[in-house]
Amino acid sequence: MTGRVLRVLVVDDEALARQVAVEYLGRCADVEVAGECANGYEAVKAVSDAMPDVLLLDVQMPKLSGFDVLELVGPGPAVIFATAHDEFALKAFEVHAVDYLLKPYSEARLVAALDRARERLAARAAQPADQLRTALRAVRITRVLVRDGAKVFVVPVDAVEHVQAQDDYVLIHAQGRNLLKEQPISSLEAQLDPDRFVRIHRSWLINLAHLDRVELEAKDRRVAILRDGTRLPVSRTGHQRLQAALGQG
Repeated sequence: MTGRVLRVLVVDDEALARQVAVEYLGRCADVEVAGECANGYEAVKAVSDAMPDVLLLDVQMPKLSGFDVLELVGPGPAVIFATAHDEFALKAFEVHAVDYLLKPYSEARLVAALDRARERLAARAAQPADQLRTALRAVRITRVLVRDGAKVFVVPVDAVEHVQAQDDYVLIHAQGRNLLKEQPISSLEAQLDPDRFVRIHRSWLINLAHLDRVELEAKDRRVAILRDGTRLPVSRTGHQRLQAALGQG
């Protein structure tokens, strides 16, 4: 990255914090402000449009947190978290943030973080990206984030009725809507509470709260019937998982 302009996107729901960051960045050599965003939704779209090298990202924002934004945009930009709270520092480094700035931070502290971002971008290889995806997907979630173009759907996990695998995507059925998310079903399964979500088949994952009953259709062939009447296949292994989850094993 040495010798080229570092493009930084500033994301913070506080106008004063954005103003201070932009002023500091404006005095940094070889740094360009790629844009300002007041919330996570704007940030997700801006990352696609502006293709910044670095995100200067607040953690606590309405609707989408900084970690939510990071999950949606993927491991492209280097990330510097900036927040008034120190309790998120461990998680920030677990997802391979470059640095973690506590507000109010000085211009010198920001410059040091940008230097670390340059080093990270220069040294980046495939492994850090894989580690980032793994770290994000290892966290139990309470809502599923689905990006559809410029739109971001935030679906509480309680509302997810069932999930179907479609190659490296999942089709999430929730509240009468089908949403396609780029994520393998095994990865999504690992993020969900196993006491509430069960993999009943290689291609199907269900929310037990929406299960009505399991019926035997033929010898060794069962179907799960959901409360809305949806019928889904249950494999032999899936049936064993269901019995264990329902305390019938």
